[in-house]
Amino acid sequence: MDKSIIKNLLVPLDGSALAESVLPVALQLAKKINVSITFIHMIESDAPKTIHGQRHLTNPEQAEQYLHSIASSELFKGITVDIHVHDISIKSVSQSISEHSKELNQDLVIMCTHGSGGLHDLLFGSIAQQVISLGNIPVLLVNPSQKKINAFEKFENFLIPLDGNPEHEHVLEYSTLLAKLCNAKIHLLIAVPHFGTMSGKLTAANRLLPGTTTKMMDMIVSDAEEYLANLKKRLEASGLKVSVSTSRNDPADAIAETVKIVNADLIILGTHGKKGADAFWEGSVTPKISRSSEIPLLLVPVKG
Repeated sequence: MDKSIIKNLLVPLDGSALAESVLPVALQLAKKINVSITFIHMIESDAPKTIHGQRHLTNPEQAEQYLHSIASSELFKGITVDIHVHDISIKSVSQSISEHSKELNQDLVIMCTHGSGGLHDLLFGSIAQQVISLGNIPVLLVNPSQKKINAFEKFENFLIPLDGNPEHEHVLEYSTLLAKLCNAKIHLLIAVPHFGTMSGKLTAANRLLPGTTTKMMDMIVSDAEEYLANLKKRLEASGLKVSVSTSRNDPADAIAETVKIVNADLIILGTHGKKGADAFWEGSVTPKISRSSEIPLLLVPVKG
């Protein structure tokens, strides 16, 4: 993998304060790893001029003026910034973002997580997840409801949840390279849920063979601890600062708890975009984290 994994950030904007909530995070990341930013706006077919009382740009000339005003503001002084307005009406915002990320040679899309309609409709499972499912570009989600957004712009402590599957170590490779670029510490987490938080086959097995299931889960925890210990040793040898933990909680709850314990300012999570909104575990872990997280969530498509 190219060590310069991120050279260009793609930030979709529609003129609303909601979409602009990602700007502080985009700015800090661009400064941290010395990359350029491209602000983009797509003209949507039959788009309303306002949504929920907020502006929604529908005119190419106005959109270009708006993006230029953002790019030339004092906030982005010293940052290489480009703008792009796609003035041919489109029906699918997510498809257009995916296509432009390739066309404009972008490496990471930064969007907000909540909204309603058009580019406001950035609810996880909608545009953001569709962008991942349509291509191989990571997506950084910023919750616009963050009350203290400035506190989460340092990119110094990464939380990387894992499941022990070697096929998913592409996410670990991506995360550790980014950590080196940011000079960040990383914390690796594996969650092995208790019976009360299990679903599907494991729940059925516990009802039939509770003793066997208990031993099986204990073995999983032991294996997880050994796996993390080996990863820690390997990553520390490459110069990274690494801590690890296992949790006997629901994965989404375990992630939320660990964020506070390690003071994380970025969660990096793998997602099978074309297989729905799941992370590595059963259940919709990723949407739960997306909705509730007070820090940015970086979703990296899992290969295979």
